[in-house]
Amino acid sequence: MVSCDSDETYEGLNKDPNNPTTVTADALFTSATVSLFKQLESTSVNSNIFRMVSQYWTETQYVDEANFDLQNRNIPQNFWSTLYTSVLYDLKNAKELTTDAKQKAQIEVIEVYTWQLLVDTFGDIPYSEALQGQGDATPAYDDGNTIYTDLIARIDTAITGLGGAGTGFVQPDVIYSGDIAKWIKFANSLKLKLAVHVGNSPAANAAAGGAFTSNADNATIAFEGSTPNTNPLWVSLVQSGRNDFVPAKTIVDVMNTLADPRRTVFFEDNLTVSGTITYEGGVYGTTNSYALYSHIGKAMLEPTFRGVLLDYAEVEFLKAAALIGVPETHYQNGITASFKDWGLEADAPAYIASLSAYSEQNLAHQFWLAMYNRGFEGWFVYRKYTNHFGDGTSATDVFQVPLDTENPIPTRFTYPVNEQTLNETNYDAASSAIGGDSQTTRIFWDPAN
Repeated sequence: MVSCDSDETYEGLNKDPNNPTTVTADALFTSATVSLFKQLESTSVNSNIFRMVSQYWTETQYVDEANFDLQNRNIPQNFWSTLYTSVLYDLKNAKELTTDAKQKAQIEVIEVYTWQLLVDTFGDIPYSEALQGQGDATPAYDDGNTIYTDLIARIDTAITGLGGAGTGFVQPDVIYSGDIAKWIKFANSLKLKLAVHVGNSPAANAAAGGAFTSNADNATIAFEGSTPNTNPLWVSLVQSGRNDFVPAKTIVDVMNTLADPRRTVFFEDNLTVSGTITYEGGVYGTTNSYALYSHIGKAMLEPTFRGVLLDYAEVEFLKAAALIGVPETHYQNGITASFKDWGLEADAPAYIASLSAYSEQNLAHQFWLAMYNRGFEGWFVYRKYTNHFGDGTSATDVFQVPLDTENPIPTRFTYPVNEQTLNETNYDAASSAIGGDSQTTRIFWDPAN
């Protein structure tokens, strides 16, 4: 985890980039990066329900989102708008305001990361004609596969730029504080991720050697102890005084079966049976009494709890998935990295030894467990390995459809309502191209597509 001086880390956020007196690349880069972290770390039911889609958490009283109702709160629109407006527009403007090649490369890495999120959420999206403002208010949609090909080329350009001239962002860099060597590792790790998603073995192998090698490389942010730059989980779960979420039975049951030591940090030790701590997850997709189930782990409720864009555990699981080197070794490295990140490194060897023989199913389950609190990545793992989790139609499946509605588990988000009304022609073309604007239409890289 990278820490920064709290008084200076978010200086750029004290300026409104939409109504500035003097706009700077520094302020825009900081603002965009922090907006991206906050969006991914948020648990707001208005914009980020990925912890529920991944069945890490479920709801207690208001259960529309756990039943995959994306439209009641306009969730796709809010997610889309945040990434396009608060992240990509600011990054585009920052790039136009700097002549420093390393700064442009740092911007490019965050841009590529954000575009990948949008494709993985919606499928085909406005890309080549996007971000033109009033110059093109109705951009055409690009094919997701084509976008991915361009993103891999762009990350290669960024890696070259990071190794070239310039100084790069230092104080405005809330991830690595200007450590370019770590930015290069981040870029290679992102390239690995893109390549694995689309099955591009040459690109995956080329990126693997330059990717993260330990948790010290993780792309994280150190949130601050006071608002407005606290961990969004603290805002939603502590400052609000609400008890809207509990861990889902889905993940708790898997971890109980494995006697997984990470239960002690993923969940709170608030339940006992005959004096023995026990863990009980809420039934997915129905009302759950907050008092009767395990609670979210205390570490995640701290205002300074770190945010994560990409980490070493994910890199190692991606290497295993791509059959790079010895997959079982990368699988074990991923488990160990997860344990170490949560302060449980000493427990990793015995846990690994207790697992059954290495298999793709074990890889899928351990990858999913390691992405706990990274709901978007957990959703990717589910979609990549649905055959090892099930679609909830059988009682023996790991994932279950929500109890109240039995709505199918989403494989994508539907396009925002604004696109349907303000960009109708291009929306219609995109919907037709992907096979229908449905929550069960599959992303182009989905193995079941």
